Amino acid sequence: MKQKQEEKVRINRIMKIDDEIRSLKYPNAAALSEKLEVTQRTILRDLDYLRDMYQAPIEYDFTKRGFYYTEPNFFIKSVILTEGELFSIAIFDQLLEQYRNTPLEQKLRDIFGKIIRSLPDNVTLDSVFSQTQTSFIPDVPVAIDPKVFEGIFKALKEHKTFTGLYRSLKRMDYIGHTLDPYHAVCHRGYWYIICYAHETETTRTYLFSRFKDIKLTKKTFTVPDNFNKELFFDRQMGVFNTGGKTYTFEFMLHKDIGTYAVERFYHKTQTVEQRPDGSVYVRFTTNQIAEVLRWALSQGDKINVLNPPEFVKMVKETIENMHRLYKQK
Repeated sequence: MKQKQEEKVRINRIMKIDDEIRSLKYPNAAALSEKLEVTQRTILRDLDYLRDMYQAPIEYDFTKRGFYYTEPNFFIKSVILTEGELFSIAIFDQLLEQYRNTPLEQKLRDIFGKIIRSLPDNVTLDSVFSQTQTSFIPDVPVAIDPKVFEGIFKALKEHKTFTGLYRSLKRMDYIGHTLDPYHAVCHRGYWYIICYAHETETTRTYLFSRFKDIKLTKKTFTVPDNFNKELFFDRQMGVFNTGGKTYTFEFMLHKDIGTYAVERFYHKTQTVEQRPDGSVYVRFTTNQIAEVLRWALSQGDKINVLNPPEFVKMVKETIENMHRLYKQK
């Protein structure tokens, strides 16, 4: 462990020596020793290391009394990655999950490949993230037809009305739509497009994966000045159009899941208070009532929904429907 630490310190020192020489300051051993707070003997060993390990063309200029590179274009063919930088590389593949099954995935992989190929042959890594003990479990997104993905984004970019067939959540068939795309959203690997629907004269949210046969028309449109994308999604909760109406939700979570309830981030507007008996009071405001319903139901009998009244009624009706469903078995 001590040897590894000393090696890291030396490499860091060598990088600083390289910077000093490259800056054409013609530093000598005494100046480098003072700047790096080591002995001149250590500096001379570092210079030998540079020559031996990196084939650095270092010479001493007796006129300017300092070291310089005889080849101005020389650079150290090594990259030292910090823990945070290595972590970023380690999770790159997981970050791509939100683009999986879309044309963007391959394009981003190509870009990352170019970055990797531009790195020098010698890369120094020292991190737990480079080992096999770390796993990432991403959300698994649905597949999107590349033609649909590219067509919608082209329509979005060019402000073109497009037509397409769409299968809604409750239908088994596809229905034709004529849409003006206003804004695209990627949430937890799912891609949505907020559009003005000509047939219903309403603005709604659609899933990319449920479209087929996208065709751009020659008709252009202008996004209304009063369009507010924030009414159609909540960055913390999800993407469902509820007409923009917001609710203040209140819950009491059972002490059996008190630790989970306290440590979880619910929303930027949240209030979280643990009571003396271990139960946890939670309050936040959002327009995503459908997403909140799914989360509340997932807590089973460990949650008591307090407010708003219309949401309490919605939870009760859902539980009653579930009871009737399982009562028949």
